Amino acid sequence: MSNYDKYSIDLEVKFKPLEIIDFREVIANCKKKWQNISLCKVNDSVIRLAVIEGEFHWHKHENEDEFFFVIEGELLIDLEGKTIKMKSNQAFTVPMGIIHRTRAPIRTVVLLIEKSTITPTGD
Repeated sequence: MSNYDKYSIDLEVKFKPLEIIDFREVIANCKKKWQNISLCKVNDSVIRLAVIEGEFHWHKHENEDEFFFVIEGELLIDLEGKTIKMKSNQAFTVPMGIIHRTRAPIRTVVLLIEKSTITPTGD
């Protein structure tokens, strides 16, 4: 199994403007260890919800910043030379061009905001 087979990344936007997004319901329906769901578009950005446990591969985004907001759990963002440790209600932005990987030692729920042009698996 390749690294990419471990991840469930859904690029199809699930909610349109003027629709309520029930986060509890979306989170409860996530049964896999690594799910990334595109919730909605806001201007040139996509709002995604990630329900994750385990680690992602090292990657970078050449042209887009990536914003992470931890809703619940613990998120580690490895950068070259250091690790950012986040818990619920903390946020962090990885600037474009910076190599990074995310890890979650326990089931963790993260809200991501990214330009719609981003490749979620990295460039």
